[in-house]
Amino acid sequence: MKIYTHLTLAEREKLFALREQGLSFADIEGVLRRSHSTLSREYKKNTRYGKKYLPCSAQKRAVRVGTNQRYKAPLKGPEIFLYVRTHLKSPYFWTPGMISMHIEFDINNASIDTETIYRYIYSKSVRRYKLWELLPRGRAKRMKLLGRKIRNNGKVPNSVSIDLRPKTISKRNKIGHWETDNVEGPRSSKPALSVSVERLTRLVVISKIPNQTALVKTRSLTRRLNKFHASIRLSITQDNGKENYGHQQTALALGTRMYFCHAYRSWEKGSVENRNAVVRRFFPKGIDFASVTAAQIQFVETVINNMPMKCLGKRTPYEKMQQLGFKLDQFKP
Repeated sequence: MKIYTHLTLAEREKLFALREQGLSFADIEGVLRRSHSTLSREYKKNTRYGKKYLPCSAQKRAVRVGTNQRYKAPLKGPEIFLYVRTHLKSPYFWTPGMISMHIEFDINNASIDTETIYRYIYSKSVRRYKLWELLPRGRAKRMKLLGRKIRNNGKVPNSVSIDLRPKTISKRNKIGHWETDNVEGPRSSKPALSVSVERLTRLVVISKIPNQTALVKTRSLTRRLNKFHASIRLSITQDNGKENYGHQQTALALGTRMYFCHAYRSWEKGSVENRNAVVRRFFPKGIDFASVTAAQIQFVETVINNMPMKCLGKRTPYEKMQQLGFKLDQFKP
């Protein structure tokens, strides 16, 4: 099969010179080995409105038109493009990874790589739209995945170390094991958010607390988790913050086993740390939780639990709970 190629600048210069000598397009066809109809179209479209044919101008126009013609809707087509743009924004707030995982369920035979979406977001052609502001961290520049290495020791009275936590909990093959942490506001403000995550399903429960005392934290955990059946509140893993000093009262009220991470090893409760980062998309650092309403918190909890996750087989936490046979009424805020 013959492959068509566009005229080059050298061919346009020869065409110009031969036309200046009075040769017809049929005659030039034999010299350039190009169809006379191709040469005729090339000449006519560049001599409209009384313009004189100039090779350099014709070349610039060809490059410009060719570039525009080759430009298609990014991200593999209009349908996928629209899907990505829609799910990055409200009310979804999905990450590129979530979109990449779940798109096959919403669009038949559709797929797009996470990295493709990131490259699009940070590409020069769309920087003016500032799509990076829709990402969890909202960074204008892509960062490498690095972590801090900090070592310190801390101890909560009568705490049980995570080292003594059964290894089966780490395998995430049974529902009922939780991690909890707080999302703080500015130091001048006492209110905060209590965030708890079920390790198997990644189900998130978020509650506003007036302060970060042990009594308030205990009441918050007890109020939310007591709504669930005892079989799905088996253990809670937490850090060494003073808000967790009431862990014995929490264990007594909920019938759970309480485990504590080593100091400054946040990765030992990585599930809740990950979800805290998602919460920060809605409540950035510096926000005063005194002005945040219960309706806003319920909205964020619902949105997060409707985000697909790769670790859940591309399902959302709510879908995972349904897959396990639970009704969602008791889990919704």
